[in-house]
Amino acid sequence: MVSIVIDMVFGELPTAVHPVVIMGSIIGFFKNVFIKIKNKLSGLLLIIFTASAVSIIVYVFYAIGMLNVILLFIIFSVLLSSSFSINMLLQTAIDVENDLKTSLDKARESVSYLVSRSTDELTESFIVSATIESLTENITDSYVAPIFYYFIFTLIIMIYPVNNALYFLLLIPLLYRLSNTMDAMVGYETDELKDIGFFPAKIDDILNYIPARISGLYVVLSACLLKLDWKNSYRIMKRDARNCPSPNSGYTMASTAGALNIQLIKKDTYILGDENKTIETNDIENAVKLSKYTIMLFTATILLLLIIFKVIL
Repeated sequence: MVSIVIDMVFGELPTAVHPVVIMGSIIGFFKNVFIKIKNKLSGLLLIIFTASAVSIIVYVFYAIGMLNVILLFIIFSVLLSSSFSINMLLQTAIDVENDLKTSLDKARESVSYLVSRSTDELTESFIVSATIESLTENITDSYVAPIFYYFIFTLIIMIYPVNNALYFLLLIPLLYRLSNTMDAMVGYETDELKDIGFFPAKIDDILNYIPARISGLYVVLSACLLKLDWKNSYRIMKRDARNCPSPNSGYTMASTAGALNIQLIKKDTYILGDENKTIETNDIENAVKLSKYTIMLFTATILLLLIIFKVIL
């Protein structure tokens, strides 16, 4: 809970010391080394060497923290908070909504940082769609997945205690974030990256498989709590989630489209939902609220399960 509060109140750590930025530098270094190997072995080596480097760095910080219990608490909480990103996830969508109310060109520029598609000629409706797509797709990898794996390994350690348990509890979500960052950097089917990016992309797909589907269901549950069209949310998720090229990203996007009765469109790639109403700028606000409830509901579930297992074990 402390890590969540840190993220919500203070947001991201400064770029110079942000663990994800440091991970990106490590990935970039080893990518330049192994990309010279013109087969898929390069991707396996990239995974092994980057994961080893991150594990060593995390252990160094853990060892420093072991010198003092308060210092350990601070290091653990801050580093754990860097494995997810609630504040930035929600705020970036809100910023685009605010920009739309003042300048279409400014909104185009803002959304260009969120999506890979060209935004120079996007209309207002496509900007809203792109913003909601980015927001809801990232519910999984920006929060649910790292917390899911933190929870799973907490249970394992509760059942099978190990030495340096706090180190492993900190390492697991950070390794997930490493995988996610690696996929974002090299997981593309370009001539340059198709070999080195093959295994990182596959591992990221595997790691997100269960969390993505859990996230989609929690969007449906949150839609019910908010008295949105939760039945349509579930229906559209089942019907359209597989329309996306990624095996995982469609679950939260499709369930959101169904809950808001809108259609999310990425030209020449996918269409999610039915056009029951015209998509509007205030749909971003509704999507942000739905995302907040999804995150809160998932967090409450994890806390409740941890309490139950603590009592049982």
